[in-house]
Amino acid sequence: MKKAAFFLFCLLLMVPVVAQEHKAYQFSLEDCLRFAFANSNERKSMELSGESLQATYEQSKKQWVPNLSASVGENFSNNSQGWSTSGNVGVGSSMTIYQGGNIRNTIEQNQLNVERNEVQLERFDNQLALQILQKFLTIIGNEELLNYQSEVLNTSREQLKQGQARYKVGSILESDLLLLEAQYYSDSNSIIDTHVSIENGLLDLKVLLSMEPTDDLQIISPNTDNLDNLRETLPSEEQALDLAMQTMPDLRMSDYDIRIAEKSVDIARGNYFPSISANANVGVPILSFDGNGTSQWYGKPSESVGVSMSIPIYSRGQTKTNVKKSRIALELAQLDYEQTQLEVRQTVVQAHRDVVSAFNAYKVLQVREEAYRKSFNAYNIQYQYGTITTVELLQQQNNYLNVLNTYIQNKYSLVMKRKILDVYMGKEISL
Repeated sequence: MKKAAFFLFCLLLMVPVVAQEHKAYQFSLEDCLRFAFANSNERKSMELSGESLQATYEQSKKQWVPNLSASVGENFSNNSQGWSTSGNVGVGSSMTIYQGGNIRNTIEQNQLNVERNEVQLERFDNQLALQILQKFLTIIGNEELLNYQSEVLNTSREQLKQGQARYKVGSILESDLLLLEAQYYSDSNSIIDTHVSIENGLLDLKVLLSMEPTDDLQIISPNTDNLDNLRETLPSEEQALDLAMQTMPDLRMSDYDIRIAEKSVDIARGNYFPSISANANVGVPILSFDGNGTSQWYGKPSESVGVSMSIPIYSRGQTKTNVKKSRIALELAQLDYEQTQLEVRQTVVQAHRDVVSAFNAYKVLQVREEAYRKSFNAYNIQYQYGTITTVELLQQQNNYLNVLNTYIQNKYSLVMKRKILDVYMGKEISL
């Protein structure tokens, strides 16, 4: 048994292990959006729904066309003269001439459903793009913070080396040396935390891109040096509102809901009217055989053409109820449109004001970050000459890091809010 187990173990070691291929990507924001739109399963599902609606629309247009069918039959009967058979081959066609306008209204309603689905797909793209943008900006914000943290860590490392040298000659206390060591390890830990945040952000971004979590993804950071000109390119509140009211998918979808509901009312009312249809049939008897032994292969063709009318008289109130319910649905759609209008206006106005507020905060924090950075550099020089204490140096360093972190967060928050407003105004997202 031991030899058999050892032999089986060796065989398993000899089996080649097929490793899963990991793909590597280096994406800008635009690359991320293109990849997500091409691979999103939810988006593909919506596209398939659109194809189904398109097929329904194409089929409804053919309701004006006559249908055509063929039939073949053979009958067997037994009477006093014995068994006899008779058969028939026929071709028939029918066409609806008038149905209270329901055919036309159904075609138009199906077309509206196709167009509405296209707008719904556009809204999905906007929402997905904003989610991707938020994760993308969070990642590049952490990457920028990481660069600053690396510079601060280098400074902390030099401070620690100097502190160790000064402690040896007795110019600083052991407590000061311990503070410098604690600061160095704290700065090192901050870098580790930022690395983890970046990796988690990349994982979240891969989910939005419908990308394998084990794939290697690197993002290309855009140029964000032109934020000072953002205020000049910002449209007025009224201009932003006008563009949003014309382009926002939510409003256009609500408008389609009203038009679709109107067609439902017309279709329900169409059942009050008579329907007219035409039909034509051609039949030929084949292989007739009776009990006297007489047989005939073909008979004389029979032809018929007719027009019929169906007049609704009483439907137990069903048509009246359907009309009433469809009118209620229309009123609800109109109310939803008015509510959507109000919500869109509130959303756009708030988004515009958020951009203005974020820009003002960014300009203030930009000045504060520069001031604290220069102050920290000055404190570092003073510490080297022994004119300030270790506590004063580290306090100033922590103040600078706090201001720096707030500045970077506000910087990319400003970019995010500006792009949200752009989406509301119907503009494509780009950095």
